[in-house]
Amino acid sequence: MQVAKLFWNEATGWAAPSGTLPEAHLVLYFGGRELLAEAAQQLGRMFPRARIVGCSTGGQILGDDVSDDTLVAVAIRFAATTVRLAHASLGEAADSRICGETIGRALQGNDLAGIFVLSDGLHVNGSELVAGIADAVGPHVPLSGGLAGDGAAFGETLVGADCAPRSRLVAGIGFYGRSIRIGTGSAGGWDVFGPRRKVTRSSGTVLFELDGKPALDLYERYLGEDDAKALPGSALLFPLQIFDPQRPDHIVVRTILGVDREARSMTFAGTIPQGWVTQLMRGNFDRLATGSGEAARQAAATMAAATTGAMRGEGVAVLVSCIGRRLLMGQRVADEVEAAGAELDPRWARLGFYSYGELSPHAASRRCELHNQTMTVTTLCEAA
Repeated sequence: MQVAKLFWNEATGWAAPSGTLPEAHLVLYFGGRELLAEAAQQLGRMFPRARIVGCSTGGQILGDDVSDDTLVAVAIRFAATTVRLAHASLGEAADSRICGETIGRALQGNDLAGIFVLSDGLHVNGSELVAGIADAVGPHVPLSGGLAGDGAAFGETLVGADCAPRSRLVAGIGFYGRSIRIGTGSAGGWDVFGPRRKVTRSSGTVLFELDGKPALDLYERYLGEDDAKALPGSALLFPLQIFDPQRPDHIVVRTILGVDREARSMTFAGTIPQGWVTQLMRGNFDRLATGSGEAARQAAATMAAATTGAMRGEGVAVLVSCIGRRLLMGQRVADEVEAAGAELDPRWARLGFYSYGELSPHAASRRCELHNQTMTVTTLCEAA
């Protein structure tokens, strides 16, 4: 496996300090929505034999740096791994499971070793999307990735899959063969506060009532007047922890994507099941950075567990972190990126993006789920 890191800025275009690797099989790219289309076309010309896959973001990660006005990419040439690409378009969030099943069926195969997914971040039910893929390929195929972002604007998110980046697209990359090794990890670091409340009325991703009262009323009460006026953007700093009371150790986190002030409801990136228990969360800088390091440790551990002998060539670590973490941490956001890097092989290429949702196996069940407000890490390498 050979790897080349690339970055783009308006003055110079794409630059690859480690060489362009024109025979690459796969190119992953991440960048701001306004910059994406032209840069993606350039990558297609630079790597004519590669699958070119990427998305818009809330900021890009390359090494220990986080930026907004550049694009980042990695080109990968595999020694003994086959790559396939499938994509499907979303109509509405209700189509998410069918969309996932379509991608899963297109990628299923006896030697399928894992799938990396990039999805539209505003018109998808991430929970149903991953459930649909898992239904098609089975629950034991590693599945990870993220939902595209648009900073704190929540205007439009784009995904490109051998095509011009566009809205409502979902792309899945399948990795095949006995050589590929995939590691995954996900962790948060948020603190809970306030009382636990039961979801008494919800529909899919829309939450209407907690403890029989309008959900938005309760949320605004805790946020205060200024933050309530800034919804949904301000909600990124106060995510919601949810869990099934029958499985209290199986906790996931949800972030608001939109509010309906007339209906007094809130729309989330994933399903909010009726009868589940919720609790508000807030961030702590040190714990968020510690969570990032834990995610990287999990990814390294799952890869090591599947590997015997030496690695073949280089490796890649893809970091997908939530835009809410970046907004909260501000200039200290580099702390979480550095914490993840400290747990990974320093020789490997590290890149990624800030997202509207993260896809990774749950630490308890090892089944893939939609996460919010986490750092997730996916590592790729080949065994000798």
